[in-house]
Amino acid sequence: MQQSSTWYKRAIIYELNTRSFFDANGDGIGDLAGVTARLDYLKDLGVDLIWLLPITQSPMRDGGYDVSNTFEINPDFGTLNDFRLLVKAAHERGLKIMVELIPNHTSDQNLWFQASRDPNHPEHEKYKDYYVWSKTDQKYKDARIIFIDYEKSNWTYDPLRKEFYWHRFFHHQPDLNYDNPEVQRAMMRVVQYWIDQGADAIRVDAPPYLFEREGTSCENLPESHAYYKRLRSFVEAYAPGVMLLAEANQWPEDTRVYFGDGDEFHMNFHFPLMPRLYMALAKQDRKPIEEILARTPALPDNCQWGVFLRCHDELTLEMVTPEEREFMWTYYAPKPRMRLNMGIRRRLAPLMDNDQRKLRLLHSILLSFIGTPVLYYGDEIGMGDNIDLEDRDGVRTPMQWDDSTNAGFSSAPAEKIQIPVIEDAEFGCKKINVVQAKADPDSLLNWLKKAIELRKQHPAFGEGFMRMCSPTQPAILAWWRENQEERIFAIANFSSDPFEVGMDQFGLSDARIQTILTSKEAKILPAGRFRLEGFGFGWYKVNQSQSEDVSQHD
Repeated sequence: MQQSSTWYKRAIIYELNTRSFFDANGDGIGDLAGVTARLDYLKDLGVDLIWLLPITQSPMRDGGYDVSNTFEINPDFGTLNDFRLLVKAAHERGLKIMVELIPNHTSDQNLWFQASRDPNHPEHEKYKDYYVWSKTDQKYKDARIIFIDYEKSNWTYDPLRKEFYWHRFFHHQPDLNYDNPEVQRAMMRVVQYWIDQGADAIRVDAPPYLFEREGTSCENLPESHAYYKRLRSFVEAYAPGVMLLAEANQWPEDTRVYFGDGDEFHMNFHFPLMPRLYMALAKQDRKPIEEILARTPALPDNCQWGVFLRCHDELTLEMVTPEEREFMWTYYAPKPRMRLNMGIRRRLAPLMDNDQRKLRLLHSILLSFIGTPVLYYGDEIGMGDNIDLEDRDGVRTPMQWDDSTNAGFSSAPAEKIQIPVIEDAEFGCKKINVVQAKADPDSLLNWLKKAIELRKQHPAFGEGFMRMCSPTQPAILAWWRENQEERIFAIANFSSDPFEVGMDQFGLSDARIQTILTSKEAKILPAGRFRLEGFGFGWYKVNQSQSEDVSQHD
């Protein structure tokens, strides 16, 4: 497909769990053929890049992030040919596909690890140094334990090799040894392979942890960045236009190094921004957002933040203070089952008490703020969660296509569905489903389609600079987006109370603005004032003759 080299700046990313999206063969498990069958729905929604959660072979103890074979498709999801057919069909519709690279670790069922741990394995000599082994579990004591609800140490003893192996995540996910050049070359071959299969973008899982050094946190080490620069250089030479997206869950100033000088990752998620959107809404005060943006550095011109409201993991609260974490848990996750690790395992609609005003408010910010927006499957129709399921499965339930058996996800008997369909009165498929949402002109789905369409008509949202304003009311968030062709003013009300906001504090007049998108009751009053109802918002195009100096924020 013909494309701009920075196509990802203007894109809308749609994240989906293949296992839970659509089951084409009726075995109770979503599959790649099912994704292909629903491409027209995604095209109609207006998304550009489909992010597939891990699809390679795996024992599925961690949702596929425990890879047992990096070159084969998980047979539950289909075959390599099914993937190629998906790519072909997506490209025919002008859609792109993003796959996962998990470079930090593998499953303990991976052939590499089985050979590494067993001195009698015929390939032991080849793979013995593919993982991080030690005769003691006292090394790298400054490295934190990430999954504190499940693991007590980053080391696990292997009785066959009679040594400890290192793992930053689950004990069944041993970390690869990047001090071994063969491991570095092996992962390059994995990237090359999936580009050859047609991938347009690669999300790199957990990039901070590749190397270990004594006396450090074993995160964000220079050696890791040197490797990622090599990876980027290879991708640029081998397949120009393929985008690399990092999942570095770090403070924005610590994340900046993952972009390099525009020669490392094209994009990285802005993790600390996401919980502060929820915090600002709960406190009815924009201050948490202003504080994190003040710490957000400018990026090279060819780089971009990735921004999201929810995803397949818990809503992480790692980068908030202990007091803020307690506030967020109390406000959004009052039941213990709603909490996981240092976060909240709830979907967007339940977090917002299914309040359509709040759902649209947050999406209006997502689509107009810094970065490329990422939508999580099902959030476009307001799907709920199931906190009674284990680990993160509660936010990975089957897509609700209609109100039939199994929500139209699968023709299999209900007992064969791997993750059960939500059936409660508020969020079950009898009330929340795609068919119903399409038929309702006032649905969240139809509103979001229109909002996405409007965003695409204004490139300043994707490629423009952003500058924050300081309204006199703490509950009001206001910002500018600007490129050489247009200036756009956006405003949002985090309060349940209505506000009138004077345009003069933003250098505006009502004669020079054109409405792009607003909430239902938002109005421009004759006296040069915006009127925003509770949780109201607006996007306005501003006549270019009204010019101001603009400082770059993204």
